[in-house]
Amino acid sequence: MSARNYLDVSPDVSAALSEGRPVVALESTIITHGMDYPVNLEIARACEAAVRGAGAVPATIAIIDGRLKAGLDETQLEALASAGQGMAKASRRDMAALVADGASGGTTVATTMTIAHLAGIKVFATGGIGGVHRGAELSFDISADLEALATIPVAVVCAGAKSILDIGKTLEVLETHGVPVIGYRTDRFPAFYARESGHGVDYRYDEPEAVAEMLHTQWALGLNSGVVIGNPVPEGEALDGEEIEQVIAEAVREADANGVSRKDLTPFLLSQVVARSGGKSLAANTSLVRNNARLGGEIAAALNAIES
Repeated sequence: MSARNYLDVSPDVSAALSEGRPVVALESTIITHGMDYPVNLEIARACEAAVRGAGAVPATIAIIDGRLKAGLDETQLEALASAGQGMAKASRRDMAALVADGASGGTTVATTMTIAHLAGIKVFATGGIGGVHRGAELSFDISADLEALATIPVAVVCAGAKSILDIGKTLEVLETHGVPVIGYRTDRFPAFYARESGHGVDYRYDEPEAVAEMLHTQWALGLNSGVVIGNPVPEGEALDGEEIEQVIAEAVREADANGVSRKDLTPFLLSQVVARSGGKSLAANTSLVRNNARLGGEIAAALNAIES
């Protein structure tokens, strides 16, 4: 039995793929673990609308009742959103157990990449990638997203790495694994809530068509890693880098004091940042994820034009 036997592709996504139309994958942990209900449902719908507005078909990815899903209907989206953190956070290590047990979960970047590639989807839009956590030299806390980026040929449009991470070390690991880091209309790698992290990118491209040409060439050369496309949060919603850094440092100290670690750490830190920033981080998060969905649609459409 092949992995595709566990995969359900929604009718609209299946039709788009068979007809050679562009498709963009969207993750679901932002629905289950990133925001509270009903904001999470509104943002999920807004991201799908942004992909459609850019000329592509959205495929929100999840695991539902033991089935890998590429494309969700309204009932499934509502179920994920209303379950929230009562739903499993599905990283790649959890996939087999959730499928075998007939369980459900919101998919992380790594798991979304895995299912998107299985379905034949080449472009994925999210908020921010995971990476090397602060203090990883002691905790060894490094996201599975980096291993997925090293081994799965899917482009990930994001607002950089989550600000709660050690971005410098994250970029070093990506470099070690040969994962290109592109800046979209920027020479600096974004830092999720802030427009730049203080670190550079490998290459800058200013148009979706140029990004698509690079992606096409990457994979035509047999370089079967992912590609990170850093798209800064829109300027009007960006937070001050120094201010958000102070907020994150306080959140990290709170996590340490409460012994929060591993898969619980990122949701804890993000919720702390929302509370300690007076909600400003949530506004930035919702803005950047819609912005990434739109750009993902534009890149997917441009890549489709090259490859069709």
